[in-house]
Amino acid sequence: MELISDTKALTALCKALAKEAFVTVDTEFMRESTYWPDLCLIQIAGQETNGLIDPMVKGIDLKPFFELMKNEKVLKVFHAARQDIEIMVHLSGTVPHPVFDTQIAAMVCGFGDQVSYEAIVRKLAKAQIDKSSRFTDWSRRPLTEKQLTYALSDVTHLRTVYEKLKIELDSTGREPWLAQEMDILTAIETYRTEPEDAWKRIKVRLKSKKQLAVLIAVAGWRELEAQEKNVPRSRVVKDDAVAEIATQMPQSKEALGQLRAVPRGLGNSRLGDGLLKVIKEGLARDPDTLPHTNWGRDETSDSTQAAAEVLKLALKIVCEREGLAPKLIANTSDIEAVAESDEADVPLMRGWRREVFGNVALELKHGRAMIGFRDGRAVITQSQP
Repeated sequence: MELISDTKALTALCKALAKEAFVTVDTEFMRESTYWPDLCLIQIAGQETNGLIDPMVKGIDLKPFFELMKNEKVLKVFHAARQDIEIMVHLSGTVPHPVFDTQIAAMVCGFGDQVSYEAIVRKLAKAQIDKSSRFTDWSRRPLTEKQLTYALSDVTHLRTVYEKLKIELDSTGREPWLAQEMDILTAIETYRTEPEDAWKRIKVRLKSKKQLAVLIAVAGWRELEAQEKNVPRSRVVKDDAVAEIATQMPQSKEALGQLRAVPRGLGNSRLGDGLLKVIKEGLARDPDTLPHTNWGRDETSDSTQAAAEVLKLALKIVCEREGLAPKLIANTSDIEAVAESDEADVPLMRGWRREVFGNVALELKHGRAMIGFRDGRAVITQSQP
């Protein structure tokens, strides 16, 4: 099995694949020691043609591949596409389109939460994948025949998986649901890593706007440092250190050095100087310019907690009835947000999710529906006037 390692051969492959109705795509990459993923291998297959592309070869121009990814006449099929697309956006500046993600499609069709590729291949393609090469170092050359065989199987079996899921979607009428998910997946905004939004990744309980301002400033500074150096965020400052800095708000090298999660000596380094600078900038920020959060509250009210528990039970009932994975519809934060406010700006209250469960949640919350039992099973029924 040969790797495509020059632009001429890549152009010929992409020209042949451009005649296909759909192509299956996967990538292998490494990002353990970098901020941006290093693309190591591209696997692609149509009904008649398939190939393995080596993007690490010096001088190869991936433009023909990226042009194929933008070709509106060819559907691009991935499994768990987000990281693959992230790499392509970083390298080409554009998002593949149109796209079909078999992992999301499988969830829509009732195969469970974030079903693995191996599981869906066993279920739909009736094939077994040798996973022994899964955690290999794809940046090393030469790649073995075993590695290449494994890599190609990721896209050849995907053809059958796609075809079976397409039939299932057509029979259930849920294709519009998937289309809404694909609109999100193929939006360029999905892949923008804006430093000012980096604070949303950090799990921490804050009690004041000043703490929030420091969190936003420090997380944004860390994001820029990681991007510029092309290193993982944790190589700059770990999440727990960012959280502790936000809550303690140190304003001197000595105070910074006393924090448990902060590495020794950081306060006396160039990084420490930059960190103290952004902390002061955060403390000086106008509180009125800060994003709204619910972190200032000590606890959720008892009534909101009770409503959230009822809605969680209702979600299980609806998902069991519809053959859906609950996590596809809503997470705990979404449920709690709706329990607190009818106007919650969460995915649950938009699009097909609102049709399936969001409206039911509001009916329950306001007593227009109730949970009961019928034939030994929990059901949701309309309340009697």
